[in-house]
Amino acid sequence: MKTRLFYEHEPDSLIMFKKDSLEIASWTESLEFINTELGYLLEIEDRMLNDSNLYSQLHAMRRENTLKLSALYRYETAMRKTRECDTMACDAYYLNNHEKHRHLYLEYLRNYRILKSKVLSKILFHAKR
Repeated sequence: MKTRLFYEHEPDSLIMFKKDSLEIASWTESLEFINTELGYLLEIEDRMLNDSNLYSQLHAMRRENTLKLSALYRYETAMRKTRECDTMACDAYYLNNHEKHRHLYLEYLRNYRILKSKVLSKILFHAKR
């Protein structure tokens, strides 16, 4: 049986808060998994590839991941104030802030996928030798 996340009697602001909270939880879960993957990729790079440039890129990506995660945790805490909004300007501020975080998350995800593809292609190239 599937539970309903949103109900018709709930105000729009509560529905948006729930939706945004679920989205942030998804982003943080994804970044935590990426952090684990980066650990594996760094190990693989160290054991197989020995490419110092790639190693530096992976470390930089891991640092960026840590920064993004802490920013999302801070945002998640600050987001509780959205329920206190009583003006359109306040709602707009939090909406724009959420969209900014979404954009930063998606941009990081694109960059991570590019780097991960680079590592995987180098592994395949290395395996052919």
